[in-house]
Amino acid sequence: MKRIVEETQDGSATLFVPELDEHYHSTKGALTESRHIFIEMGLKASGALSPRILEVGFGTGLNAFLTLQYAEEKQRAIHYTGIELYPLSWEEVAVLNYSRDPLFKSIHDAPWDGDIALAPHFVLRKVHADVNQYIEECADPAGYDVVYFDAFAPEKQPEMWSEQLFSSVYKQLNPEGILTTYCAKGVIRRLLQKVGFQVERLPGPPGGKREILRGMKCMV
Repeated sequence: MKRIVEETQDGSATLFVPELDEHYHSTKGALTESRHIFIEMGLKASGALSPRILEVGFGTGLNAFLTLQYAEEKQRAIHYTGIELYPLSWEEVAVLNYSRDPLFKSIHDAPWDGDIALAPHFVLRKVHADVNQYIEECADPAGYDVVYFDAFAPEKQPEMWSEQLFSSVYKQLNPEGILTTYCAKGVIRRLLQKVGFQVERLPGPPGGKREILRGMKCMV
């Protein structure tokens, strides 16, 4: 698929896919959106001492990069699993204007399908797979504490927003684990509730979407 670099309103860049008529991040601000939804409303809301994170839709690696920065700044040990069926090459992401940091390149240089410590407090596992198949067949006995649900929009990739996938993700979450996503559509909120999540609407990123969703797996 062809991808076009576009600058977003906060000065950071994203990629546009003409075939899907879809951007990898919000045109209102790629960095602003990712920090707000996944770091501020996701990772920081987790009570786990050493969070295990699952990202659905690894994409450009921006969410992993921001999480790595947070882990080292706060000295909080994080194990990060990012699943992507259609990986981007380094040549495709190198043009993004947050890619000059060597830590960002280290994320893309990391091999697929294995754990690698990229920093004292950050271990990365990139998985080249279909998330529906992976979640069903490769259950992690340690579970996850935070899920970044960052697939393309439901109308673009409906198979990524199914009740079956949300149910599988819910089962993989540890008690009081949380899921955050930019998508606040009523149908998605109801699906999350149907599989067991306690769901809340939260304010969206500055200048961007009005609301986002966060779901929690309640204590059993």
